[in-house]
Parts: sequence; C-alpha cells; structure tokens
Amino acid sequence: MKNRIAYCVSDHTGVTVEAVAKSVLSQFPAFEFSLITLPFIDNHEKVQSAIERIARTPDALVFSTLTDPALRDRLRDSTPSLFDVFDLLSPAVETALGHAATPSGGRTHGMAHNYESRMDAVNFSLALDDGLQPQRLDQADLILIGVSRVGKTPTALYLALQYGLRVANYPLTPEDLAQSSLPQPLLAQLPRLRGLTLSAERLAAIRQARYPDSRYASLAQCREELAAAERFYALHAIPVIDTTRMSVEEIAARLRSA
Repeated sequence: MKNRIAYCVSDHTGVTVEAVAKSVLSQFPAFEFSLITLPFIDNHEKVQSAIERIARTPDALVFSTLTDPALRDRLRDSTPSLFDVFDLLSPAVETALGHAATPSGGRTHGMAHNYESRMDAVNFSLALDDGLQPQRLDQADLILIGVSRVGKTPTALYLALQYGLRVANYPLTPEDLAQSSLPQPLLAQLPRLRGLTLSAERLAAIRQARYPDSRYASLAQCREELAAAERFYALHAIPVIDTTRMSVEEIAARLRSA
C-alpha cells in the first residue's frame, strides 16, 4: 500500500476541510493517507509558514478552506497539488444562483448563533454522563444506552458540541443486564432511548487495552453482556446502531437521522 501525506489547511479549526479530505481520500483504497491539519491559518505570516512546511513534504496533497482571497492566492501559487474547496465549488454555486460569491473569512466558522446552546448541551451531557443524575433524563433530547465501552460518552459529547443536542448516556451494567427489564429510570424515557452495540471481538479489544487480561475484557464476558443488552433492545423496540466499523461522526449522523 502506498503512503501519502495530505495537509488540511483552514483559517479556523480545520474540522470542515478535514471531513472533506477524509471523504474524498476514502475513495482511493490503494493508498494509505496521513492527514496533517494546519488550523487558524489566517494571516500572511501563517500562510508562509504553512507553505514552507508543505514544501518539505514531497508529493503532498493539500486541501484548503481558506476564505481570504489573498491568502488563497499565495497558497495556490506555491502549492502544486492544491484542492481549494471554494475554487472547486463556488463557480458551480454562482452559476446556479446567478449571483457572484463574496469571499469573507469567519462567516461560517465564527461565533455561530447557536454557540450558547451548544455549550449548554455539552454541559448537560457531561452532567448526565455514565448514568449520573437519572432524575434529569426527561430533559434529554436523546439517551444513549449500552454496555461499557461501546462509545456512548464520545458520541454524546460530539452530538452536543456539533449539533447542540442534549444527550445523556446510561451504562447497562452486568447487574442491570441480569434483570428481566431495563432499569426503571430508562423505562419512563423509552421514546428517547437509542441503543449502541458492536462486535464482541471489538469490544474485547477495547476493554483489553484498558484492563488487560481481566474478566471484564474477556471475549466470553463481552459476548454475554452484548447478548443481554440486545435482548433489552428487542424487548422494548429500541433503535440500535452497530458501532463496530463506524467513526463517532458516522454514529452521530445515524442517530440524528434515526
């Protein structure tokens, strides 16, 4: 497999350009790509520094979402394999709208109108992480349930930070799974519940990294817990997402559309 470096250059956090690069590069399975994100490239000195760093990497691919025309010109003139997202998309959008674009930095990445609600959602998800404050579950937009280490916490925080959703998560412990039904705090919130699961082998590998050679990490224990959780999901008709081969971003997108 061929190894290539791809730079993601942004005048803000780089989340957008990194997502674009990952999506495009995934279409080339013959290559293995290492992504390097260069965020907050918002003045000429930083652009020059980025250009010099990129120049030290032979055959690098460069994805950019810089919005300042002058900075984009400098990067374009100095970088052979540049894929400027705005250069590629704006002309087509201008044609469709019959109106010229007005480039301006910070419009899409600044203090968005929902910033406060997103921060409130993050605080909520932290406060209700791992089954804390079950009396507040009725305030949640979604409640993620599943056995330990299926990805509940990172998914809840991603949904909160990116979309402003108030997401709680509640672990199904071996004691819970030994019962005939879900814990009482969850039974009152069935429409909000979403189950997460994954393969027993993957779960065992995740647990093994944290607690090596423990019963908790054994394949038999993982299989037992996952089977019990799936019985609960079926019993209560809870929507389930298998996270085995999904990134947090993919899990979040599936949850939002469910």
